[in-house]
Amino acid sequence: MDASAETGRELARLEGGPAHGMRVWVAAGSPVLQVAYPCEVEGAPVRVRADALYIYRIAPRAKGAPLRYGFDGASP
Repeated sequence: MDASAETGRELARLEGGPAHGMRVWVAAGSPVLQVAYPCEVEGAPVRVRADALYIYRIAPRAKGAPLRYGFDGASP
């Protein structure tokens, strides 16, 4: 039996955007992924940070093809 079938996770590839080519394990059926990227800040109080958020949406796939998520440039 496949280990991913036992855990309900699947390996997916991100396409486009800042995380292009990255592979991540996702819960089976997750329609959207959020990727956070740290931003440089000047003069911020201790322990304060800023992250840029990028949205990836599940892409249609052919039978037997690996799971893919495409960058959604229109998402806030």
